[in-house]
Amino acid sequence: MINGKTICVVLPAYNAEKTLEITYREIPFDIVDQVILVDDSSKDNTVEVARQLGIQHIIRHEKNRGYGGNQKSCYNKALELNADIVVMLHPDYQYTPKLIHSMCYLIANGVYEVVMGSRILGKGALKGGMPFYKYVSNRFLTLSQNILMNQKLSEYHTGYRAFSSKVLRSIRYNENSDDFVFDNQMIAQIFATGFEIAEITCPTKYFEEASSINFKRSTIYGLGVLKVSFSYMLQKLGLASFSYLKPVSE
Repeated sequence: MINGKTICVVLPAYNAEKTLEITYREIPFDIVDQVILVDDSSKDNTVEVARQLGIQHIIRHEKNRGYGGNQKSCYNKALELNADIVVMLHPDYQYTPKLIHSMCYLIANGVYEVVMGSRILGKGALKGGMPFYKYVSNRFLTLSQNILMNQKLSEYHTGYRAFSSKVLRSIRYNENSDDFVFDNQMIAQIFATGFEIAEITCPTKYFEEASSINFKRSTIYGLGVLKVSFSYMLQKLGLASFSYLKPVSE
């Protein structure tokens, strides 16, 4: 808790048994009040490891719902528990939990409503093992998105994010895709609803156990990202209307 605001870390998990413990052990429980793990029908012992660690809230999907579908369950449960700040942390240890303090203090002190950990700020992405083709596609997509959406983010593709509950209650994230483009749809929704996003430098770690998507799925993801950006632009120009980009109040 910070300034009377409760903090919940959500872990969207899939086959994370090898990295879950090291991720969980680094969560700063001096400020974190609750942890939710949603297992997306893993084929390993992720749930058993979570239980051994004593994670308070464990949800298991009987059928795989995809990365976006997993996050929907995460955020719905966090809001059900009345969390004030929700941090999405991948349990594959690609992102360090040691940044949770910095991310949450910005929100708890009312500076920003959304904070993302950027792998691109600084020069650590390639040094940390990000595949070169992913780095190039990341830079190309981010440039395209900034132009189409009239924003200035360093990266749209990080999976390390913190939100105020106000943001999550204001956007229609349950209408988003169940696939990886979910993350970019959330960013578009956040901007469309009038919130700003802060970024902090996040070290990059790529290793065998860290989750990743193959080239084919990366291509599908990239095309989906551009579609989201064009949709956002068209709605801002008044040339089209997309329900998922409208605030919950409308």
